[in-house]
Amino acid sequence: MAMLASGSDSEADSEAFSDAELQEAFARGVLKPGLNVELEAPKRRQNDVAGLGQCLAEFRKDLPWLERLDVTVGPAPELPAQQTPVEPGAVDPGAVDPEDDFRREMTFYRQAQAAVLAVLPRLHQHQIPTKRPQDYFAEMAKSDQQMQKIRQKLQTKQAAMEKSEKAKQLRALRKYGKKVQTEVLQKRQREKSQMMTAIKKYQKGFSDKLDFLEGDGRSLSRGEKEGAKAQQMKKGPSAKRRYKNQKFGFGGRKKGSKRNTRESYDDVSSFRARTAHGKGPQKMGKKLSNKRPGKRAREKMKNRAR
Repeated sequence: MAMLASGSDSEADSEAFSDAELQEAFARGVLKPGLNVELEAPKRRQNDVAGLGQCLAEFRKDLPWLERLDVTVGPAPELPAQQTPVEPGAVDPGAVDPEDDFRREMTFYRQAQAAVLAVLPRLHQHQIPTKRPQDYFAEMAKSDQQMQKIRQKLQTKQAAMEKSEKAKQLRALRKYGKKVQTEVLQKRQREKSQMMTAIKKYQKGFSDKLDFLEGDGRSLSRGEKEGAKAQQMKKGPSAKRRYKNQKFGFGGRKKGSKRNTRESYDDVSSFRARTAHGKGPQKMGKKLSNKRPGKRAREKMKNRAR
């Protein structure tokens, strides 16, 4: 308890001391009303020319130009067709707008072209070849094993693409084959139904032609059907009509058709006297005698023969 009491007393003293210091500072006018923030002093920027020169002398190396190959040139002159018109009142006619991507890239290209034109004579002067010889062999950036792996991967990818393409073709051919097969089956079914219809018409007498037995399967157009119908009308009635005419007559009144008329009464061409008076080989109302003997008579005839 004593230790706790001593700790609390020290904290109270420090707080009281800090409050006393603040009151003194406020009395001196150092503190002002509001938020007080400690400000850092501004950094002084120094242009140490001597130090920069010393650093440059330390890492500078006086190498020949062939080791450095550095050149400082401006951009090559533009062609007359590529020159852009200069706006009146422009401060620097050769300035390039950094927002114009095409003009900026063309400036880089022209500067590189000017550097090549300036360096090539100096290289020729130092007898340094600038063109690649015919038998030049450069080392590959990647090893043969890596290139072999890439080649195998490309071959595998190409084989997979060919396999997929072949599978697509097979599926298309299979679909086409199924379609053709379905069309053939439907055509056969239609031909069969047409033949059965023609057979039924022939059986019922609606038609007397047997062209459906040839099996040509050619469907007649409307004009051909009308022409066939007109030809049939020219020939005469159909087989069914002829059969009905033969069986039932040619139409007209049927009631009383068997009664005698004056013409039928006077017509005696079909009269037969022998048949009418019973003088023929067979009398009316009598049956012919059975020439075969009876059973008992046959048995007697058998006994006599024994």
